[in-house]
Amino acid sequence: MASGELAAKTVHELRALISRGEVSPLDVLDDLLARIGRLNPSVHAYLEVDPERLRRQAEGELRTAPRTGRLYGIPVTIKDNICVSGEETSCGSRILAGFRPPYDATVIERLRREGALVLPRANMDEFAFGSSTENSAFGPTRNPRAKALDRVPGGSSGGSAAAVAGDLAIAALGSDTGGSIRQPAAFCGIVGLKPTYGRVSRYGLVAFASSLDQIGPLTKDTEDAALLLSVIAGHDARDSTSAPVEVPDYVASLKESPKGLTLGLPALPGAGGLSQHVRAAVDQALKVFQSLGVKTVPVELPHIDKAIATYYIIATAEASSNLARYGGVQYGFRAMDGSSRSLLDTYLDTRSQGFGAEAKRRILLGTYVLSHGYYDAYYLKGMRVRTLIKQGFDEAFTRCDAVIMPTTPTPAFRLGEKLSDPLEMYLSDIYTISANLAGVPALSVPCGAGPDGLPIGMQLLAKPFQEATLL
Repeated sequence: MASGELAAKTVHELRALISRGEVSPLDVLDDLLARIGRLNPSVHAYLEVDPERLRRQAEGELRTAPRTGRLYGIPVTIKDNICVSGEETSCGSRILAGFRPPYDATVIERLRREGALVLPRANMDEFAFGSSTENSAFGPTRNPRAKALDRVPGGSSGGSAAAVAGDLAIAALGSDTGGSIRQPAAFCGIVGLKPTYGRVSRYGLVAFASSLDQIGPLTKDTEDAALLLSVIAGHDARDSTSAPVEVPDYVASLKESPKGLTLGLPALPGAGGLSQHVRAAVDQALKVFQSLGVKTVPVELPHIDKAIATYYIIATAEASSNLARYGGVQYGFRAMDGSSRSLLDTYLDTRSQGFGAEAKRRILLGTYVLSHGYYDAYYLKGMRVRTLIKQGFDEAFTRCDAVIMPTTPTPAFRLGEKLSDPLEMYLSDIYTISANLAGVPALSVPCGAGPDGLPIGMQLLAKPFQEATLL
């Protein structure tokens, strides 16, 4: 096959080729690594790639991998905040430089159990704080769908999304706290799925906001998303938030007709500046659904206009608590410039030098809303509004099977365009955040392109544990 031809294929296409003996897993890996070597210096989807080491590692793993595994020989790219035993896991931050976890995350164990080859480390916004992958301490990732590579891939799973979109990955895992899988999927023109909170184990995911984080797949089509979710989903006793709910056959569910399903059409928040091109693309997608026998009905989500404010209280509060552990004592970066005269000086110097600007901003915001005198006014009120948002979705789903809305208000913006205005950056997640606050599953799929050819994504949201309906 021609160079790059295997790298461009989907998981299910490669599974068929490998099972028939037409190609070997190492053929796939070699083609993929060659393409990464050519394109990663300009796209920067991966933080580091050592082709020789990865090939040697793959040879060893394939000797013991189950040949009947659902992902036998398929490389899967991993976001840099998911622990892979012995591999550096920095979360895109200097403060975790050199940290190599001694264990695999549960999702990594499950990938390996099905014969997958694991490819770390996809670039990301530092600790998943961002919507553009410009907040990585190691430089931004660029959107491979933009002709001049002058657009962001979205964030925080921008490295994973750009790798899949640019055929530098067959499929990838990311994490989604407020849209970090779906927003980059929309910007890069691929499929991104945030499962129900508790559907996929968070054991081994470096925490941003523990009540919001979920691991999910980024893929070239929905069949691959269904396959990866089937592998990584399921109860895990090591994660206290993991739900003991049976995992259906998501791939088999794809054969079911959508005829007779009902889509809810909510009124959308006015902030964020919904592009006319995005609105037109989603309207066209609705016509396709209607031609397939899908019904539509207006629904109310009365509190989603408060989602941005609610999210940036709850998420920053949890982030400030989770990031308190990084002080340069047990692992990661430690300031050693001679100015640290005490333990407190060491903490101050390490955290000042190790965290980037956005991480510091969110730690300060979170510490503020949790502080004495402000807890009731901000955090407690935010939690109450979160409950109202969830109740709004519960009520909407009594009238429909899924809700449809844009994934993002605009196609991918230019690098540097929103860095000087954090509020503008936060508003790029205006349509994705509510799914995390409500804990419901949400799927982003491509539904068109803007006049400059940049992808546009639409988003479907369903009842908890109804990923099969979405797929």
